[in-house]
Amino acid sequence: MVTVLLPGPLRGEAGGASRLSVDAGGTLGAVLDELAADHPRLARRIRDERGELRRYVNVYVDGEDCRHSGGLATPVGEGAQVQVLPSVAGG
Repeated sequence: MVTVLLPGPLRGEAGGASRLSVDAGGTLGAVLDELAADHPRLARRIRDERGELRRYVNVYVDGEDCRHSGGLATPVGEGAQVQVLPSVAGG
C-alpha cells in the first residue's frame, strides 16, 4: 500500500479525505493511475490532458520532489508516502 497525502484544497475531490490508500506501486505514474480510477476529479487537478503533472502541482515521494527524481517514472515502494501540494499564489 502507498499513502497519498492531500492538502485542504484537494480534499473536496476525494470525499474530504486527507489520506488515501492506494494498492499500487512501482512508479508515481502507476500510483496516480490507480488514484484516478477511484477519484477522477482529483486526478484532473493533478495531471493535465496529456497525463503530465500540472506545472503548479508539486508531488513528493517520501519527501523527495518527483520533478528531480524521475517525474512520473519516480520509483514508489511499498509503504511510501506521496504528498500532493498545489502551489499557492496571491498577493
